[in-house]
Amino acid sequence: MRIAQVAPLFESVPPQLYGGTERVVSALTEEFVARGHDVTLFASGDSQTRARLVPCADQSLRLDGRARDHVAFTMMELAEVFRRAADFDIIHSHVDYFAFPFARQCPTPVVTTVHGRLDLPEIARVYRYFSGQHLVSISDSQRQPLPDVGWVRTVYNGIDFTRFTLRRQPGSYLAFLGRISPEKRPDRAIEVARALDMPLKIAAKVDDADRDYFEHAIRPRLAHPLIEFVGEVDDRDKDEFLGNAYAYLFPIDWPEPFGLTMVEAMACGTPVIAMRCGSVPEVVAHGVSGFICDQMRDFIDAVPRAGTLDRAICRAYAQARFSAAAMADGYEAVYDQVIAGGQGEHRAARRPTHPFPRSEAAAEPASTLRTSEGKRLQQV
Repeated sequence: MRIAQVAPLFESVPPQLYGGTERVVSALTEEFVARGHDVTLFASGDSQTRARLVPCADQSLRLDGRARDHVAFTMMELAEVFRRAADFDIIHSHVDYFAFPFARQCPTPVVTTVHGRLDLPEIARVYRYFSGQHLVSISDSQRQPLPDVGWVRTVYNGIDFTRFTLRRQPGSYLAFLGRISPEKRPDRAIEVARALDMPLKIAAKVDDADRDYFEHAIRPRLAHPLIEFVGEVDDRDKDEFLGNAYAYLFPIDWPEPFGLTMVEAMACGTPVIAMRCGSVPEVVAHGVSGFICDQMRDFIDAVPRAGTLDRAICRAYAQARFSAAAMADGYEAVYDQVIAGGQGEHRAARRPTHPFPRSEAAAEPASTLRTSEGKRLQQV
């Protein structure tokens, strides 16, 4: 199968440090190459892959301080993807809704994996307007705000388990990994560590958007002797960081669409203690690979119980459910279904409600819109 994988340009594929979506795209791309598919990866120029790489930026935009308008690069990337659309049997987009207008005009089938949250009003407006798109969710819970758009199926994210080492004996510290932000609640992780008198290591990045939160809500708490802030870590350091931990803390306070770091911790055999939000009940097996909690008291009480879990079973559970191979199996089924024209869960596209008042819309006759939409439906 000739497959185009379209990655965000914010990080390289795989990312050098933090980056969930790009890490998933990398695992999927390499698995498809290993299976003999003809894969073209549209990504930043510093990406590493066995697929055919089409660089759409010199390097990842986060590490390139010169790039201020990231959307401009995404638009050029998509223009190049769809210029080459006839070269592919399927185009798989990982750049959220940016590909939707292109896909509407394209005879090559397009699948979009939704990696972000859907509970914002403006996001709902976009997805309902482009209701004919073939969408893949990364958890069932992710769909809840928009159950009536073009879902094909849920395919859980997967990782390359060869990058993670099972450590059968628990370490002595608690771990927090990822991004410093209000919804990730590192402040809760600090509260848990102090309540249990256990060391906590925080390996996380701080985005500009979260700088104020870090300075005022987190930095003052780092002075406590139990708390160590180590910053971002690469893959090798991440394996050691997670594997040598007693437990991984995931005290989120938002509808997390997936939570890849939970899988990475379990891949090392490290149990996950997580709040019952978003996808958590779909990722963590309560009492097997960790514990799911409803309030902070339960969270604190669950940490000592992590030591009773079999770390080998923890990894085996995660590998059976969230490997790159399992993910690729799911996407091959999606591609076959969409190329064959099967709808599955995907409902026939409705003519979209115009998102703007008529006075702001382009002066195009309604019949033209119907004709254009009709052609698109025949092509997909």
